[in-house]
Amino acid sequence: MDVNYNPFSLDGKTILVTGSTSGIGRATAVECSKMGAKVVVTGRNEERAKETLSMLEGEGHTIVIADLSTNEGIDKLVAEIPVVNGCVNNAGYNIMQLVPFIKREDLDALFNVNAQAPIYLTHRLVKSKKLSKGGAIVFTSSISARGVCSPGNSLYSATKAALTAFMRNASIDLASKKIRCNSVAPGMIETPLKEGKSLITEEQWEINRQLYPLGRFGLPEDVANAIIYLLSDASSWVTGTEIVVDGGRSLK
Repeated sequence: MDVNYNPFSLDGKTILVTGSTSGIGRATAVECSKMGAKVVVTGRNEERAKETLSMLEGEGHTIVIADLSTNEGIDKLVAEIPVVNGCVNNAGYNIMQLVPFIKREDLDALFNVNAQAPIYLTHRLVKSKKLSKGGAIVFTSSISARGVCSPGNSLYSATKAALTAFMRNASIDLASKKIRCNSVAPGMIETPLKEGKSLITEEQWEINRQLYPLGRFGLPEDVANAIIYLLSDASSWVTGTEIVVDGGRSLK
């Protein structure tokens, strides 16, 4: 028996994690490094990127500062990274707006960052052959794209639903290259993104928490561990699939 056998290991793999300067992205970068991966940290804020870098275990990690809201920023990122074995399309944000107050500029901005950017980045990685054959792409979606609704969350939900639909179709397009595409759909996670949802009072947060059968909101590491499974060889026969990481919230 090989005591070192671990099908979830990322040893020898290089993983690009977008939005890795905070929240789920930062936790994913850290956990990937613990599993032996060399991590490419990317985001717009250099100071926060360096903070993430300082938290990583092992050696060989790099930082590429890029604004993924523009094609030029994505092209810069792809040009500067080494060939990677996996990409976590995690960068995103939310604007809470009730339908009567939706603004076109916010609609465009959300779809640009949450859906168009990861779609274009996926295209560029494949086209430029910066994602190795047999590589894995993981998208961070949301249970809000799966029918778990809340006031003011329609725009965010729509962007994540678009991303999930792209993931499923891309998994077919890229199967011939042995590139797997999957996603994770978190419930409410204790991140700065949650803190920004100012339309909800503390009392409403507590009511929301009670909707989770496991009795708590998730931690970034809960999502990171699911992402690691999808990046690892343990999921080598898994593509076009979404893993729900929500403490049972979708069951209610």
